[in-house]
Amino acid sequence: MPDGRHAALLVSPAVDYSAIAIIRCVSALSSSPSDAAAPRDGVAQVLHRDAYDGLASLTERSVDLLCTSPPYWGHRDYGQEHNEQILATWRAHAEDPKACPPYAWYTENGGVLGLEPYPEWYVAHLVEILDRAGPALKLGGNAWINLGDTYFGRWSSIRPHGRQGLGGTPRTRRRTPSGGWLHDKQLLMLPARFAIAMQDAGWILRNDLIWSKPHVPPRPERDRLRLSHEHFFHFVQRSKGARPTYFYDREGAEQGALDVVSVQPNYGMTHHPATFPTALIAPRISSSSPVGGLVCDPFCGSGTTLACAVELGRDAIGFDLSRTYVGVSKAYLEGIDALQLTR
Repeated sequence: MPDGRHAALLVSPAVDYSAIAIIRCVSALSSSPSDAAAPRDGVAQVLHRDAYDGLASLTERSVDLLCTSPPYWGHRDYGQEHNEQILATWRAHAEDPKACPPYAWYTENGGVLGLEPYPEWYVAHLVEILDRAGPALKLGGNAWINLGDTYFGRWSSIRPHGRQGLGGTPRTRRRTPSGGWLHDKQLLMLPARFAIAMQDAGWILRNDLIWSKPHVPPRPERDRLRLSHEHFFHFVQRSKGARPTYFYDREGAEQGALDVVSVQPNYGMTHHPATFPTALIAPRISSSSPVGGLVCDPFCGSGTTLACAVELGRDAIGFDLSRTYVGVSKAYLEGIDALQLTR
């Protein structure tokens, strides 16, 4: 088990140690001058938990950086079982059927984040989940949240590892009622809606970093341009009666410290369909957390953020709802081929 220096990583009340990977790593990876002089000794944990529960279980004021990419709305099911009748269930239960159900009710009744019948539900649930990180985040801590957008379609395809009809695996349909701004072919502007909702919840938005993708898969549409960018939002917490103050080392960011970066996605690099490129993550970790600090990824997927944090001399903790991807993360962190462990 970790020594006293890593005690803040432990969550309470009870931990399923069979779902945890603990590693120590010495690495030469460095993104900033301040990192270069530090010893490379980090420890990481991966737990099979919903982000909603995992964030609430973290030690108060223990996290320096929250860095994550949650499931996008209407893209994938990640192998999770979803209640396709969740909207009818809510309408029969709620006093105001037009209201958004709390995330706890939604999951208790078989709902999965990213598969909400309405995008408004998704935005509200994502903000509700991330708000649970507030008590665990240090007062000078940072949060970086990556989101991509999508188009509305009443019967768009959802696959475990594909998106909107791409891929050869069996598919389900989105089943979202139309009306108002929910109209076929409408770009939904979900990243912007999420960022504004986070501001309404009390977070301070410091940057909207544009992740430009030099090469994207082909699309069949001929009446619009292909989406080739995503958003990476930088949030900090409010300071009572003062301007926000937080840890930030701009020397750790990309050369030029611009708010548009071009990084090739890691298509097919792991067995997870949406993997962070290390070149995108390392500058966020180096600029927004101190060496020896704690980095949390509540939707850790294949474990790229956790591994990168450890290599940069930070400690890391991650949660994932999928037992399969908990195994993938553990294998990645331990330097073992993920597919061999999860067969």
